[in-house]
Amino acid sequence: MTDDAKPDDVKPDDATRHREKMEKRKAVQDAEVAAKTIEKGLLIVNTGPGKGKTTAALGLALRMLGRGHRVGIVQFIKGAWDTGEAHALKVFGDRVAWHAMGEGFTWETQDKARDIAACLNAWNQATDLMADPGIRLLILDELNIALRYDYLDLDAVVATLKARRPDLHVVVTGRNAKPALIEAADLVTEMGSVKHHFAAGVKAQEGIEF
Repeated sequence: MTDDAKPDDVKPDDATRHREKMEKRKAVQDAEVAAKTIEKGLLIVNTGPGKGKTTAALGLALRMLGRGHRVGIVQFIKGAWDTGEAHALKVFGDRVAWHAMGEGFTWETQDKARDIAACLNAWNQATDLMADPGIRLLILDELNIALRYDYLDLDAVVATLKARRPDLHVVVTGRNAKPALIEAADLVTEMGSVKHHFAAGVKAQEGIEF
C-alpha cells in the first residue's frame, strides 16, 4: 500500500495473509504475557544524558495516583526550583508527599558541605517515606547526582533500597547512575540525547523545563 492507499484497496489475499500473521503473533504474545506471574515492587532507574528522566517518573506518579495510591517524591539537588509539577500535584492533597529538599545544582551552591547536608536530609526523608506503608510509589529525583558526587554512601543507599518492603516501587532519576545501582535495579532506562534545543540557544521555558 502507498501512503495514499485506502482500506478498500487491500486485496483479499493480502488481508488473509495479514490476519494469519497477526493471529500467530497474538498467540505468541498471549503466551509470553501468561508466563509472567511475579508481582513485586520495582526498583526503576531513569538515567542517561537525554532530557525526560524526571518527566517519565512523574508520568508514573500520575498513573499511580489514577489507580488510587499514594505517592512520595523527594527531590535531591534541584529542589530549589519552582516547578509546574509541584503546583499541579497539590490538587491531590495528602495523596502526594512532596519534599523538595535540594538547594540547587552544585555549581550554584558552590558549598560542598552544604550540598552533603542537604542530601543527607533528603535521604533521611526518603527512608521515612519508605517506612510509610501507605506510599506505593517513591520517586527519588536526582539521587543519581548525589551518588555521583559521593554525597551519600553508595553501598548504604543500595542496601536500603534492596531492603525496602516488597510492594514499594521506587524510581531513581539522574545522569550517570552508578553500576551498583544499575545491578540492583529491576528496570533501567538510559535516555539518549539526539538533539537538544539548548544547543540552539533556546532557554529553559515554563511548562517544558519547570
